[in-house]
Amino acid sequence: MNYQWYPGHMTKARRMMQEDIKLIDVVIELVDARVPVSSRNPDIDELGKNKSRIILLNKADLSDERRNAAWAEYFQKKGIYTAKINSKTGTGIKLIQPLIQEACREKIERDRKRGILNRPVRAMVVGIPNVGKSTFINSFAGKACAKTGNKPGVTKGKQWIRLNKNVELLDTPGILWPKFEDQLIGLKLALIGSIRDELLNAEELALWLIHYLKENYRGSLQKRYECEEQSDNLQTLIAIAENRSCRLKGNELDLPKAAALLLDDFRNGRLGKISLEFPEVTV
Repeated sequence: MNYQWYPGHMTKARRMMQEDIKLIDVVIELVDARVPVSSRNPDIDELGKNKSRIILLNKADLSDERRNAAWAEYFQKKGIYTAKINSKTGTGIKLIQPLIQEACREKIERDRKRGILNRPVRAMVVGIPNVGKSTFINSFAGKACAKTGNKPGVTKGKQWIRLNKNVELLDTPGILWPKFEDQLIGLKLALIGSIRDELLNAEELALWLIHYLKENYRGSLQKRYECEEQSDNLQTLIAIAENRSCRLKGNELDLPKAAALLLDDFRNGRLGKISLEFPEVTV
């Protein structure tokens, strides 16, 4: 499969971000905790290089807790503040406010020395599709947030949201997609659902996932599907199809259905807490 894509709106979105970044104190980047490197937009480091940075390992409830801790340490060593969260349940959201204040401590202190007191920190949230950006904004902002209207120099249509007296969030339209050369990155993004399923070969994805799980999380497939993990990946998929009665008319096995079932189970954490990237392998 070839996962290379680069939607036309990326150029426009990137240009908008270049304009907005001048107004921003801190960039909050959401990544999927299962693939913290593959789910990062490679442009963000360049665009936000002179800004305070926070990376939120979202969907941390679905990933290997040992790997979550390793990734948090990895990013922190790079000078990036990090937190593990679950935007859907709100887990870890209370950590964000003090993390923003800590990340912007020098900026706040400079303002204080210049006599500028109580100016809210301005934050921008970025993230590729399906990492939970909108869910995070809604969870972080809550129902009490008030839109403060357009600020000077901000393109029409973008809104500043006053989260509280300490933080304003720039809610920008458009989606920033990654551009990548490594096809394995595309495969991992497909596995977490950042590429529409109808564009994919589900069986090929499932076979790669089976191989990966047998190598790194042995026993997870057997526990879920009560079948032996065969040395041949296709045979393992066939065993899953038989266990879940994935059959067509005429009693023929329906492998695409079994593959879709496996992918859905992975995406929803039914195979256990699984990470697809380890710091020691990725770095």
